[in-house]
Amino acid sequence: MDKFALPTTEKPGPGTVSDLVFSCTDPIKFSHIYRGLPKGSVGVAALGRFNYSIPAQVSRAFSSPQIFAICLPGSSKAPSAAAFNSPGPYYFSLKSIDVSKSLIYTPLILGPRGADTEIYYWYKSPDYYIGLTSIRVNQRSIKLNRTLLAIDENGRDGVKISTSTPYTLLQTSMYQALVDAFVKESAALNLTAISPVKPFNVCYAAEKVPITRLGPGFPTIDFVLQNEKVFWRIYGSNSMVRIQNNGGDAWCLGFVDAGINPRTSIVIGGHQIEDNLLQFDLERERLRFSSSLLFYSTKCANFEFNSTKN
Repeated sequence: MDKFALPTTEKPGPGTVSDLVFSCTDPIKFSHIYRGLPKGSVGVAALGRFNYSIPAQVSRAFSSPQIFAICLPGSSKAPSAAAFNSPGPYYFSLKSIDVSKSLIYTPLILGPRGADTEIYYWYKSPDYYIGLTSIRVNQRSIKLNRTLLAIDENGRDGVKISTSTPYTLLQTSMYQALVDAFVKESAALNLTAISPVKPFNVCYAAEKVPITRLGPGFPTIDFVLQNEKVFWRIYGSNSMVRIQNNGGDAWCLGFVDAGINPRTSIVIGGHQIEDNLLQFDLERERLRFSSSLLFYSTKCANFEFNSTKN
């Protein structure tokens, strides 16, 4: 155990957790822990549903609600932001924008522990699952096997959020339906696919793609949640990945085929979360989200840690 200090959003000075539980590992012997993390990473902050996660420990230390928000930057050179036990306001861009006022919410779903292991199904999973009813490309629904969208009693299928997964993973049939619709809708915008760049299967020459304030000009992708009016909209900034190597320059669709029978049907990955504010309210069991902050002409790097507006 050790002391853990964080800046507070409501008054000057740090807030201190006096007995923070953490662990140390040998980075060589346990290198798998760092697999998939950005270069230079020196540790992992646990944010899942269990008693010794950072949100749980901070909540107990201050006798405050388990509500935390994260905001991952769209650039490796920009800072990220996290706010623990604070429902808002969340100010951006010199306090001119309070994003908490426009967040959309959807229920969080408790999954069986079987989502992570073959045994002990009676425990709940530490992961964050949400309900998804359909996917739209350019506001047109694609054909999905809807039975794969619900978690079964063994913790299989369903839709979860993972900051440690680089790009959103979809079960093969869902992935192919998304790709087919995306290519068709992009063709209607006079965008023609070129040879793919691994690990992606759909790419476009960057010089042919218009750039907007919401990223490269591609069809939007909507994750429709509990009903048609509640959806997570993915613009070009979060759907596409810029690939520049061997003299080539391309925008590639940043979704990956997870295989025919993955344990989780859809895993929403880090790239799709970048420059989105996500609030996990474990008191009300709901996720509140912004979709792209670029829509509000701001980004995660502009988060203001002093939430008291002058």
